[in-house]
Amino acid sequence: MKALRVNRLSDDLSGLELGDHTLPTRKQGEVLVEVKAASLNYPDLLMTQGQYQFKPNVPFIAGMEMAGIVLETDEGSPFKPGDKVLGGNKTGGFAELACIPEQSLTPLPSGLSFAEGAAMGAAYQTAYTGLVELCGLKPGNWALVTGASGGVGLAAIDLAKAMGAKVIAATGIEGKTNRIAKLYTPDAVIVSDGRFREVVTEITDGKLCDIVFDPVGGGYEDALAGRVIFIGDADARLREDYLRILRFFRFNAWYGADIDADGLAACARQKEGLRQIAAERIWKELHKLLSAISQ
Repeated sequence: MKALRVNRLSDDLSGLELGDHTLPTRKQGEVLVEVKAASLNYPDLLMTQGQYQFKPNVPFIAGMEMAGIVLETDEGSPFKPGDKVLGGNKTGGFAELACIPEQSLTPLPSGLSFAEGAAMGAAYQTAYTGLVELCGLKPGNWALVTGASGGVGLAAIDLAKAMGAKVIAATGIEGKTNRIAKLYTPDAVIVSDGRFREVVTEITDGKLCDIVFDPVGGGYEDALAGRVIFIGDADARLREDYLRILRFFRFNAWYGADIDADGLAACARQKEGLRQIAAERIWKELHKLLSAISQ
């Protein structure tokens, strides 16, 4: 089968090879899937460099997420051959065939293409967990989404709007504002320039944000009156600034999600929501939302 394999770690993707590889052998508890589409996530790139938390043994077939058709399952599995599914594992998705743990798959919502389904898993599950499970998003809330042109940011916009929130999308890339506005229809799209309070209060008629969903790493402190969730540190600022931010939010709720570098691990462990919340329940609720969005 054709697959994209990481033969050696590299900073420039030179260690990757697209070629013919041995067919995977399905184990008990796994589902053999014919991959129809796969999505590229930031952790996929980090794994090719050896910079991600999970470090697979080299060589390995890359690809966290995919969507496809079930070919083979265990007897008694909730899936059967011919079912359309989405999901994935930490690796193995960039191939014509993949063996995926049964619990890591979910039915492809009706109305979604394989390509759309492949891009839903990690981004939308992360966005749902942060917005709903940790921050308690409610209809009518004002939510500021930074890093809005990235995968998780776009998912947060999509879900927040579907749940009746008012969304301000912030991106540092001016050329992407029109595309964000057209495809995801937030209530406002702004270019991040460090003046969050001034811009936000102009949009909201003087209100501050109830929730900030942040995949970037700080800079919006004066625009928040509620809760903030950090989903990563794309700008590499949080590592230096997190104590200042925590002091600022001493009267607010602060959540850290999967931040485990240097001293941030202790802060992240204060709220272990992403690890403790049952994935099955999240996927059940998320599946309803995705089905509604895709109609």
